[in-house]
Amino acid sequence: MAESSPVPQVGPHARAHDFFVGLSLPVRAWRLITTTPTLRRLSTLMAVVTFVTLVGLAVLLGLYTDDLVSLVFQRPESWWAVPFWWLAVLLSFALLFVVGAVILPPLLLVPLQDPLSEATEAACGNFSSPPFSLRGLARGTVSGLTQTLARIAFLLFGLALLLPLHLVPGAGSIAYTLLAGAWTMVWLAAEHLGSPMARHLYPVRDLTALLRERAALCLGFGASVYLVLIIPVLNAFFLPLAVVGGTLLFRALRQAGSLGPPPGTLHPEARSRGSQE
Repeated sequence: MAESSPVPQVGPHARAHDFFVGLSLPVRAWRLITTTPTLRRLSTLMAVVTFVTLVGLAVLLGLYTDDLVSLVFQRPESWWAVPFWWLAVLLSFALLFVVGAVILPPLLLVPLQDPLSEATEAACGNFSSPPFSLRGLARGTVSGLTQTLARIAFLLFGLALLLPLHLVPGAGSIAYTLLAGAWTMVWLAAEHLGSPMARHLYPVRDLTALLRERAALCLGFGASVYLVLIIPVLNAFFLPLAVVGGTLLFRALRQAGSLGPPPGTLHPEARSRGSQE
């Protein structure tokens, strides 16, 4: 790859600074988006939808989080215990906001995620997007929605396993927030690295192998997306940054040889055009 390539340079094996390479991916994604008209248009549309969704989510959680916490941890009458209860409410609000933010916008924006990822690969070179067709859009939307729902179910399953920690007043809520945050970071990396891999027909086992073998790189990427998600205003751009960043990570791992040749091309109709790298 040329030095000017937006794709980061990573080695074929795990290295100590891989975490910081993963952490830098949203910055690289931002630079690519702002200098590529197609990415800029798609990202702006996604950001508008995401912003409206996040504002609505924050309002709903602001109204009802205390009621939800009361279902598992009744508001105490003792004055010394009240601050711990409000801490549980605050931590629950933050966690529920993050979880809602990683679930709702991707569901609403499924039709735009693959086109954004394809445009990212085109901007990186050695790739041609398949021609637009309504049939292809419909098939991609159904497939993307199915996969997104399956991955969301996996995220929620992990969070549900940690939920009993909330029953321990104070410390349990803190432990739940930390562990659930770490789980969400790993899930964010898997979600947005897995999408371009799925487009190229890599099996799930290849994704799980990467998460294990390049753990620092993937965790750095997941942590960076998580941080973007909790920063007001900037979080409206979290999904475009995550999609573009995950695609850049995919290309970097392909370039480094951590992924073998793809089992198939982007779309069946693209095979005759040789759209593989």
